[in-house]
Amino acid sequence: MNILHLTPYYAPAYAFGGVVRSVEGMARALARRGHRVTVLTTDALDQHSRSNIPTDEIIDSVRVLRLPNVSPRLRGRFNLSTPQGMKALAHDLLPNIYIVHCHEFRTVENLLVTPEAAALNKPLVLSPHGTLAQSTGRSTLKITWDRLLSPAVAQRFDHIIGLTAQEVADAQALWANFGRRQIPAKFSVIPNGIDPDEYADLPGREAFRERYKLGDARVCLFMGRLHPRKGALLLAKAFREANISDARLVIAGPDEGELAQIQVLADERIILTGYLGGVDRLAAFAAADIFALPAVGEGLPMVVLEAMGAGLPVIVSPGCNLPEVAEHSAGLEILPEIEPLAEALRTLLTDADMRTKMGVKARKLVRERFTWDSIAVQLEQVYKDILKR
Repeated sequence: MNILHLTPYYAPAYAFGGVVRSVEGMARALARRGHRVTVLTTDALDQHSRSNIPTDEIIDSVRVLRLPNVSPRLRGRFNLSTPQGMKALAHDLLPNIYIVHCHEFRTVENLLVTPEAAALNKPLVLSPHGTLAQSTGRSTLKITWDRLLSPAVAQRFDHIIGLTAQEVADAQALWANFGRRQIPAKFSVIPNGIDPDEYADLPGREAFRERYKLGDARVCLFMGRLHPRKGALLLAKAFREANISDARLVIAGPDEGELAQIQVLADERIILTGYLGGVDRLAAFAAADIFALPAVGEGLPMVVLEAMGAGLPVIVSPGCNLPEVAEHSAGLEILPEIEPLAEALRTLLTDADMRTKMGVKARKLVRERFTWDSIAVQLEQVYKDILKR
């Protein structure tokens, strides 16, 4: 079938974190299963600039169409796209499309494209990607958006796919606030995934350790935006509290409010790399001994799945929505507080045997439950059910 994925940003790989990698993974997996997949997106490179990559290209059998943002500044300040010509292009594409799959809810792209799709009776699927709750940021904008714009858009969706049961519950509560007629016919839970073979034998370990002067130290890796919700500052405080000899904390990610506070704590044991993409990102996984993300308000963080795919035991918080980590002994689930986190760091960084066993179980868990190929099968079934209805 012909499937259109609608997203504010797509590629280069890893530019925007989890949502981009999620859309990229499911699009490639659906294409591998023989579907014709088109991604309609914008030219956003990051929060402040445009990309200079082609506006129409084929990536891993997926057609990617990028339209220019009128104002990159709005992308940086309010996380809002301003795609030029998207409505007209969607009008031309939609007659040959079977399913439209939208990524994130409160987007200008949805305002432009969902009316066109609804007018042509094209089924609409939504993946919110953990962005529904006001606690995930932009609360004032979300409140205003929901009051003025969301009810009309919400009623157009035939199916909502949450990453977790909690996200489905959040969506059901939000849709109920829009009025009973806005509650769609069906909700499903389908998690994020990875292509595990991409993380099976990572290069760059020695080069990364040499570059950041890690030597033979045991390394805890944090990777994500330096935003209070992600927990990097909390992790840095807990690492200092743990006071483990011959251990290092590598914090990789762009600043979104916490960098100055973390820099105050940084010394030769706490290394700040800034944003890492592409091969540097993979090398960071290769060089680490454990991974930690003491976040709150996450959907289902891709970076944790990637770390597990790389064979790293992980430390996660309940806000990561991955209880499977503790259930399958693939790592530790702890409260996002300094003392429990410090104790978890001591436990894993001082016990090589535990790290090895948990790393093996982490990789096994990802291969059994969180691969894009298995998730594509679940998506395909959702699409087929909608078309039958």
